[in-house]
Amino acid sequence: MGNTLGAVSFDTEDLILVDSVDRVLGTAPKVAVHQPGGRLHRAFSIFIYAGSEQVLLHKRSSGKPLWPGYWTNSCCSHPRRGESYRAASHRRLREELGIQTPLTWLYQFEYQAHFGTVGTEHELCAVYIGHLQEAVEITPHPDEVEEWGWFNIADVDHWVAQEPDTFTPWFLLEWKALRGPFAEDVTRLT
Repeated sequence: MGNTLGAVSFDTEDLILVDSVDRVLGTAPKVAVHQPGGRLHRAFSIFIYAGSEQVLLHKRSSGKPLWPGYWTNSCCSHPRRGESYRAASHRRLREELGIQTPLTWLYQFEYQAHFGTVGTEHELCAVYIGHLQEAVEITPHPDEVEEWGWFNIADVDHWVAQEPDTFTPWFLLEWKALRGPFAEDVTRLT
């Protein structure tokens, strides 16, 4: 399938502003939504598994304004104005990793994290999981992904315990949930 090598993320793209129960309040440009303090907006995170023992993680590009060079889940982004979570998550898998696979919604949560004085993520984030075979060709977009790999889940647990500061804050929250209250769902779906 492959990805497009043009830009896939723009400061001017309109993101969907919401309240804590996901009622739409309007839209605002991405750059404004991520200013220090942040504005609550829709987002999603995707975890791609190969069987029940391997998970695809990536290191964010050093060109990203927030959390550059940090490890995170397989893919994450935001629905744009007029775009559903489902459409946005599939669009972003193609753009960021050059792949497509069915996704299952697991849960949604709100969080806020500050990247020093540079900016803030304040998101109502839907978490999805999907499944691929390790042999599937992955073609990460260089503006989005600096490095990626398939990791043994037990090794990720150890890595998170030993070096939590190498991961994005949303990943740490999501990993705790996927390894805790949603672990049975992940096992059943992978």
